[in-house]
Amino acid sequence: MTRDNEELKERIKELTCLYEISSIISNTNYKEIEDTLQAIAICLKKGFQFPGRIEIEIDTLNLYVKTGPLTSTNKIAVSIRIFNEANGQVSAFLIDSDEEFLIEEKALLDNVAIKIGNILERIALKKNEEVLNSRIERADRLNILGELTAGIAHELNTPLANILGFAELLEEKMTDANAKVDLQKIINNAIFSREVVKNLMFFACEMPQEMKKVNIVPIINNAINLLQPSFKKKNLRYIAKIEQEELLLRADSIQLTQIIFNLLINAIYFTPEKGLITIKASQTEKEMKIIIKDEGHGFTKDTIGKIFQPFFTTKPTGEGSGMGLSVVHGIVKSHKGTIVAKNNLKKGAVFIIKIPKL
Repeated sequence: MTRDNEELKERIKELTCLYEISSIISNTNYKEIEDTLQAIAICLKKGFQFPGRIEIEIDTLNLYVKTGPLTSTNKIAVSIRIFNEANGQVSAFLIDSDEEFLIEEKALLDNVAIKIGNILERIALKKNEEVLNSRIERADRLNILGELTAGIAHELNTPLANILGFAELLEEKMTDANAKVDLQKIINNAIFSREVVKNLMFFACEMPQEMKKVNIVPIINNAINLLQPSFKKKNLRYIAKIEQEELLLRADSIQLTQIIFNLLINAIYFTPEKGLITIKASQTEKEMKIIIKDEGHGFTKDTIGKIFQPFFTTKPTGEGSGMGLSVVHGIVKSHKGTIVAKNNLKKGAVFIIKIPKL
């Protein structure tokens, strides 16, 4: 066979290899990208002069495949570029040989690296599109939910106020002890329902904000003092670590109270008897930071991503509306802040709130 025929045969091998790799890529599913890269690596071997002595390695992002043991230092490597940035490489190893790679083999590797980069770019764009669509769908659902909750809250407000008012009037006239106990249950449940309605109105943004400069220290202390009976009932301890006597923030004082109350009530509920709840407050030039820790059971992988969703609760039926944390999230967001929930290093949950000092 003449040299021209040999070169022609090699070019045909390379073109066939590129065609097969293009076919693999066109049929790929981004959820099976590792399998696709493995198929590309196996196919790429066929494009080299000595396919039986070639091993391929593809190392990019969190993906890694190879065709066999990489026992040689005789190799060529090409960077894989994703959105014009080097993110790994594709390498060819010539096993048990000191022969040089052909110039055309380096060009083949260049072409394959470009194809791999292109498919990874497409996958990244696809994932970003899915995330964006998911966020848009969630925003639409929340807008619809906000309109529904506003209507529900307004419809329930008047009858609840009447139930509570007449029940309290009846309590003053009641003399039968057992009936009084039952009536108190009605009052307690009406108060609970009223709080649910209030949370619905917060969630639906029906409660107008009154933004002014406030000191959050008295707000925290008042919340703690008002919840003293709840602390004592479960024999809970608390530590309030407040850096200064005055921590000023431009905010709605009622909504800030709602944040502290909801998070403390949540901490009290989940912390076992004789447990400890920690409240911290500090500030920098740019933001206010509030941390509330409990000693409950913390979050599971399934619940931690859902805790701020409206109506989601891990409490038994009748003990929680699933609105408390979603209201907190909404208030923090309306103050241009952030709230993060995570598990404590030892046990329990931690809520970290940061609100900018506008």
